[in-house]
Amino acid sequence: MAELSTFALHTGDLAPGFDLPGVDGKHHSLSEFAGSKLLVVTFWCNHCPYVQAWEGRTIELARRYATRSVQFVLISSNDVRSYPSDGFPAMVERARDKGYPFPYLWDESQAVARSYGALVTPHPMLFDRERRLVFQGRIDDNHEHPEAVRHQYLAQAIDRALAGKPMEKSELPVLGCSVKWRS
Repeated sequence: MAELSTFALHTGDLAPGFDLPGVDGKHHSLSEFAGSKLLVVTFWCNHCPYVQAWEGRTIELARRYATRSVQFVLISSNDVRSYPSDGFPAMVERARDKGYPFPYLWDESQAVARSYGALVTPHPMLFDRERRLVFQGRIDDNHEHPEAVRHQYLAQAIDRALAGKPMEKSELPVLGCSVKWRS
């Protein structure tokens, strides 16, 4: 487990570009989502218990905000030699089994994770229409007990961004499994 807040990207920084294969058999790029008001890019994986704990809530958020022009994109960048359950075939299977309503992309080279400064899985980042960072932090304040959540950080950030309001806090420490970098 890691709780980290030394970010590479900060409020106002542009989202780095990407062109990555998705579990749907297509390549997806940042420009593909230009029509969305907001873009949530979340660094993700299959094996992390924090990801697994927040998975259902992330799916629900993506479905809830899809009608409001908010696009979610998940990117897995972990070293699959050390964590084979995070490999592309397993990603395809997990997305299918869980009914992911968003692109799930594979960053085999880890270049995209490095350009975004991904620290943990999950590491959500919210970008506005111009693809400037407006929020990064946690999905909510209780990964273990959904019924005990008091602060839905990501949903609150999305609501504020959609309303054109500034963030109360644009950066919160992220909590999860450290990104598994290649040696």
